[in-house]
Amino acid sequence: MGESILNLIGIDVSSFAIAGSLVIFFLALEMILGIRLYKDEVPETASIVPIAFPLIAGTGTMTTLISLQSQYSTENILVGIAVNMIVVYIVLRLVEPIEKLLGKAGISIIRKVFGIVLMAIAIKLFRTNLGF
Repeated sequence: MGESILNLIGIDVSSFAIAGSLVIFFLALEMILGIRLYKDEVPETASIVPIAFPLIAGTGTMTTLISLQSQYSTENILVGIAVNMIVVYIVLRLVEPIEKLLGKAGISIIRKVFGIVLMAIAIKLFRTNLGF
């Protein structure tokens, strides 16, 4: 359905994937450098939805899914989503023990490592959709 909507407004999936890769790249920069590039336009609305929801199923997630659609089959993406949901559920259930185990320094290190992984994914999407 997403591809149909993009076609309706005259955008091909590769262009959207490149734009999505840039968004993912900037999210990775935030994670690695500890800076905040994205600012909520209306922070008062944060109490309307649970705080974790936008991080798990927000615009970054949707951009990533549509971007990955240009590289992988729908079945692979669905398996990835299912595995991710299981991992996210386990992590959210165990967030306090994990936080105590790792401490602030450990969490900072993991954030930077995953930021680099996310940046590599963004660069791969960018290069593949540009044809490099």
